[in-house]
Amino acid sequence: MDTFDDSTPGGVRDLFQDAAQPDRRITIMLAAFEGWNDAGEAASDALKYMGRFWGSEKISTIDADEFYDFQFTRPVIKRNGSGQRRIKWPNTKISKASVPNSNLDIILVHGVEPSYKWRAYTAELVASAKELNVDCIVLVGALLADVPHTRPIPVTVTSDDDLVRESLEVEPSTYEGPIGIVGVLAEMGLLADIPTMSLWAAVPHYVGQSPSPKAQLALLSKLEEVLQVGVETQALNEESEAWERGVDELATEDPEVAAYVRQLEEAKDTVDLPEASGESIAREFERYLKKRRRE
Repeated sequence: MDTFDDSTPGGVRDLFQDAAQPDRRITIMLAAFEGWNDAGEAASDALKYMGRFWGSEKISTIDADEFYDFQFTRPVIKRNGSGQRRIKWPNTKISKASVPNSNLDIILVHGVEPSYKWRAYTAELVASAKELNVDCIVLVGALLADVPHTRPIPVTVTSDDDLVRESLEVEPSTYEGPIGIVGVLAEMGLLADIPTMSLWAAVPHYVGQSPSPKAQLALLSKLEEVLQVGVETQALNEESEAWERGVDELATEDPEVAAYVRQLEEAKDTVDLPEASGESIAREFERYLKKRRRE
């Protein structure tokens, strides 16, 4: 398991660390929503993984009745620990975890994209962030894209907040078009003067069903880098490798799929080739050294 090294620069918590109060707690809200924003359920699975790893505890929920169409997002019936059947209604769970050996508290927001009243729903989340003294909101999503499963899953980091962009050297989003609840929450956070950033994993569209462990692992790796934390992912690494082998086998059984994957690989490699410069290699090596220092 990685251990965070406070001497490692470049994480989001550095934005909020007051030199006069080096022991001040930093609170980051991570949010992911099942549905349109969550290809392969990679984003929500990544947050669930972090919640289990850090032993998060539920602190509140947002009630479902006001925000969901139950004919679209149906409740389910399950047996509880005592064997009784109970209806589980869709809701948004807010939980909290403290990262061991650090000054970082994590607020985890996980729910299903609502059907109604998006502005009221996101306003309620932002109000919770204010009450919990959240320093930054990190939104996590996954989208279907023309990328090959045989290459590293791309994760894009963007922000429309000047402080975040300048400090972490990330770009603003250039996307224009329909958005999901993640996009609405990003704007509401900024309007409330809470620094906000977004992480999006690109999931191969031809294997976009859940689970998507390789995309989940890519998001966790980027979150480690952004938050300057260590997360044990050995079991997930093995799941990711098994998933890739399984997709390889399916692709070899269908010549058209195999040809399409090769086409995506060639396009990806052509785009990445100019990046194999001395500067980019140096950046990757520096990232490797930072991760080694945490071990």
